[in-house]
Amino acid sequence: MSEQTQQWGTSAARRVVVAGAGMAGVQTAVALREQGYTGTVTLIGAEPHQPYDRPPLSKAVLLGKAEGSAFDVDFEALGVELQLGREVLGVRPAEHQLDTEAGPVPYDVLVLATGAEPIRLPGAEGVPGVHLLRTLDDAERLRPVLARQHDIVVVGAGWIGAEFATAAREAGCAVTVVEAAERPLAGALPAEVAAPMTAWYEDSGTVLRTHARVERVEPGEVVLDDGSRVPAGAVVVGIGARPATAWLAGSGIELGVQGDVVADERLRTSVPDVYAVGDCASFPSGRYGARLLVHHWDNALQGPRTVAANILGESSAIYDPVPYFWSEQFGRFVQYAGHHAAADTLLWRGDPSGPAWTVCWLRGARLVALLAVGRPRDLAQGRRLIEAGTPVNAELLKDPGRPMKGAVA
Repeated sequence: MSEQTQQWGTSAARRVVVAGAGMAGVQTAVALREQGYTGTVTLIGAEPHQPYDRPPLSKAVLLGKAEGSAFDVDFEALGVELQLGREVLGVRPAEHQLDTEAGPVPYDVLVLATGAEPIRLPGAEGVPGVHLLRTLDDAERLRPVLARQHDIVVVGAGWIGAEFATAAREAGCAVTVVEAAERPLAGALPAEVAAPMTAWYEDSGTVLRTHARVERVEPGEVVLDDGSRVPAGAVVVGIGARPATAWLAGSGIELGVQGDVVADERLRTSVPDVYAVGDCASFPSGRYGARLLVHHWDNALQGPRTVAANILGESSAIYDPVPYFWSEQFGRFVQYAGHHAAADTLLWRGDPSGPAWTVCWLRGARLVALLAVGRPRDLAQGRRLIEAGTPVNAELLKDPGRPMKGAVA
C-alpha cells in the first residue's frame, strides 16, 4: 500500500461502498474525496476493465481511432479500492450488506450506480451476428465488423441507432435502419421536430425504413413483419435501455414503474443509508414538477456531487438540474437542454432544412427546453436562461441572428 493510500481511512470509521463503476460510480468516489471524505471508499464494477467512459464507444473506439476510454483517475492516489469483475446480486439493508458473486460486502453507506442496460430484441438473443453497443467488449466485437464493411441493419432510429449508423457509414458499410415507429426519435421528440432529421439519413447514404418491425433474424438477413427481407452481415440493436436494477428485487428498496430506483430530492432511496445516482435512479424535479429519469452522461456527472455532499452531511444538497445531453450524428452536433413535456409553446430559430437551427419550448414566458443543431451558443445561453427562470420575449427569440441572451422580456 502506498503512502498516498494510507492517508485515507484514518479519521472516519464509515465505509462507503459504490455499486457500479461507470461515470456515476466513479464520479461519486471522486466527489467524496474532493469534498473531504476520509473514510473508506470501495468501488465495485461488474466488468473486469479499468473504469471507462461510454460516449467514445460509439465513435473513436468503434472506428479504431482509440483503444479504450479509461477515466483519467488515479484511484490509488485517491484511496479508492477497486473491486472489478464482481457482479452485484442483492442488498440486505437491515444487515448493511451488499451481496456480490464473490461474497458479501459490508457498508455503512451504499451508493447505487449500476446504470442502465440495453433492451434486447425479442427472439434474437444468442443469434450469431446480433450485437448490442453498451460496453467496451461490445465495441471491440463490432470494430472488426465495421472494418470488413458488412451490410449492417440497425434496429431502432433513436440516439444510439443514429450514432452507430453514422460510424458505420464512415467506415464504408451499407446501412439500413429499421424503426417500428413512423419517424426517428419518436419517443423523444415531437413529430415536427424529428421530421427534419429524417432527411439526414438519406443525405448520409443510410436507408431508413419506418413502420418496420423485426419479425426475426436469420443468417445473413433480417425478416420484417411485412415479409420483406433486408440483407444483414450484422445486426445492431438500439431500441432503448432500462435501469439495471433487477438485482434489487426483494431488497425493500422502492422501484418505479420503469424499474428505476425511486430517489428523493437528495438522491436518497426509500431505505436508510442507501443513495442512488445516474441512469438507474429517478428523482423529483421541483423545476419541472415531475419525476425525471435521465439516461444521459451529464446526469451521471452532476448527481454524484449531491450524493457526496449529503453523505458528508455538511449540507442538505438538493438535486434539481436542467437535464442536458448531446449527440453527434450524420455530421451534425445535436444538443438538448431542459424538459419539454409540460411546454405550451414551440418556436423555431432558423430554417430546419439548413445545417444549423434551434427549437425552443416555452411554458408561459419562460424557456423550459431547447434543442440546438449546430448552434452551441444557443445551447449555452438558453441553458442559462432555463436555469435562471428568466422571462423571454417569444418574438425576439425567433430571430436566429439575435443572441438568445438578448431575447429576455
